[in-house]
Amino acid sequence: MPKEQSHVRWAMLFLISLLYLITYLDRVTISNAAPFLVHEFGFSPARLGVVFSAFVWAYALFQVPGGWLGDHFGPRKTLTVIMGYRALIALLTTTATGLFSLWSIRFALGIGEAGAFPTATRAMQMWFPKEERGIVQGVSHSASRLGAAVGPPLAVTTIIHYGWRGLFILVGIVSIAWALLFVSFYRDTPEEIGAVTQEELRHIHGIARDVTSVTKVHRLSVPWKLLFKSSNMWAIMFAYFSYLYCLWIFLSWLPLYLVSYRGFSFLKTGFLASLPLLAGVVGDTLGGWLTDFALIKTSNLKFARRTVAIVGMIGCASFIVPAAFTRSPIGALACLTIAMLFLEMIIGPSWAVPMDIGGEYSGTVSGMMNMWGQFGGALSPTVFGILAGRGFWIAPFVIAASFLIIGAVIWAFWIDPDKPIFGSGAIALAEQHEYSQPATQTRASALQS
Repeated sequence: MPKEQSHVRWAMLFLISLLYLITYLDRVTISNAAPFLVHEFGFSPARLGVVFSAFVWAYALFQVPGGWLGDHFGPRKTLTVIMGYRALIALLTTTATGLFSLWSIRFALGIGEAGAFPTATRAMQMWFPKEERGIVQGVSHSASRLGAAVGPPLAVTTIIHYGWRGLFILVGIVSIAWALLFVSFYRDTPEEIGAVTQEELRHIHGIARDVTSVTKVHRLSVPWKLLFKSSNMWAIMFAYFSYLYCLWIFLSWLPLYLVSYRGFSFLKTGFLASLPLLAGVVGDTLGGWLTDFALIKTSNLKFARRTVAIVGMIGCASFIVPAAFTRSPIGALACLTIAMLFLEMIIGPSWAVPMDIGGEYSGTVSGMMNMWGQFGGALSPTVFGILAGRGFWIAPFVIAASFLIIGAVIWAFWIDPDKPIFGSGAIALAEQHEYSQPATQTRASALQS
């Protein structure tokens, strides 16, 4: 009888999902600590927006180098170093004394964390077939939104007992614990773990018949000219810009918006600010599942990726505008919650596409996408802060909705997940390199038998 298929790949996804949860837990700590930072350092809304944006600017600028490091050295080494570094920065945050020091520390955090998601994308590509790429991106990103959702109540509890600095100490400890767990159990390829059966290897490598899923980590030179000449690459980048511009409103300004403009107390905000982010958890998983389900049912990759992303963008725009204009604080929160659910449906197809078209360089391709997107994420808190400082609390949401409509148009007409950025040349190079290895030849023969 054939040996039952193992499911080690889902354990690897669990480790990666924990990474996503911890990174977003830290990203919202600064926004949840905002009322206390304003009180201690006397920040105006505009200055607070600059502090919020510091992380995102560095995070954007170092996406491509971070993704390249993941492709070059492999996810295991790269992600372990990233999380060790970010633990150090979290502890360093407790020494901040004002605007310049806090801005510098947040900028340094962005530099170190930039490679996390592109490298994790490369890891998931090596462990999952094409038909599971949407759901694994949805699940991992839903963990990140869960981290953001538990952030507000956790922040309120921790700040009340230990002050805002105690919150960053907690994040640093958790980051170190994850790094030790990951380096102990994760391996870059399924073949490196004895518990992975031949049946699971066939599943990982056989369904998609995608040679880049079989390859080990190789130190190949990125064909940058092809990357920058690709209209597909630019379309993905601009569409993700529109998504992240909107997302960072929820990640940076939501708690202070609910307190300052909608009149909720700090204690209530600790719970209420988590509701849209919990809806995002559902949206991430739903969008990832839908794009894979559509692919299995239709065998049409373009339809499967495009449809879910477009519905998500238009749906979010349709609810975020009423949220801004309604006079009811509860009505605004309800609309924001539904808007966030639709917004997060975009994640599954957005991060699956770099895996579909990036091949051996999916870490670099996803880094390019996230880099350009994070420029939108960096711009968003600053624009919000400037407008809010002048009393314009509605305008930021209208601007975000406009970007989402533009993003939906880009998805509809320009993004093509069936069109590899590097064509067959780069894949052929990877295939030649892979099957020149004796050990891999043996595994390839086993998979074909």
